[in-house]
Amino acid sequence: MLNEMMHRPIVMDKVLDFMRHNQSSFAGALGEIEAYANEREIPVIPHESAKFIDFLCASLQPQTILEIGTAIGFSASLMAQHLDGGGHLTTIDRYPKMFERAKENFVKMNLQDQITLLEGDAQDILPTLSGDYDLIFMDSAKAKYVDFLPECLRLLKPGGILLIDDVFQGGTVFDDESQIPKRVRKIHRKLNELFETVLPDSSLRTCLLPLGDGLMMIRNERKLDGKI
Repeated sequence: MLNEMMHRPIVMDKVLDFMRHNQSSFAGALGEIEAYANEREIPVIPHESAKFIDFLCASLQPQTILEIGTAIGFSASLMAQHLDGGGHLTTIDRYPKMFERAKENFVKMNLQDQITLLEGDAQDILPTLSGDYDLIFMDSAKAKYVDFLPECLRLLKPGGILLIDDVFQGGTVFDDESQIPKRVRKIHRKLNELFETVLPDSSLRTCLLPLGDGLMMIRNERKLDGKI
């Protein structure tokens, strides 16, 4: 489950070091979960990405959140702590070792009543979901991002935000495919297909952020009943 791209930053080392060590740590159980993951190199979002998502959720105050890729529950816990009493987060993961640890962490954070963990393949689960989500965070199999995109946009309310993590592959996504190891060429092709699908779409407001291994941020501006 180790992610080699965790060690291939896409910004200058001194900038990365400043962002990771000069922004405040998370307090309490959330900080403990982050430290546990970092010590064991479990692929959770890096600190600079976590601080951005924390700021975003504090600003947006989303009440319905969907996450694809739970891991040990760090990012779900980070986002869910911003939910009020009526808010809810749904997260999907297929790996038992991960979601069992996530369940423990949700209890540790006292978030078990605000988080639903769906165990299985997102490809099978996403078509069964309904409802307009304020925020969707996709951090799972990179080769599946573009395949999951239509379902995410179906589930995302007009004006809602879709965050997609790890879109740059340490910067190698921009290299010619012939330079890419065969074992990751599918990821390379699919991420480029994602860019080619999303960036020209005028119904989506998109920006790219050089945080972690790259964040794609999409606002759904498709109209519903004449309103955005």
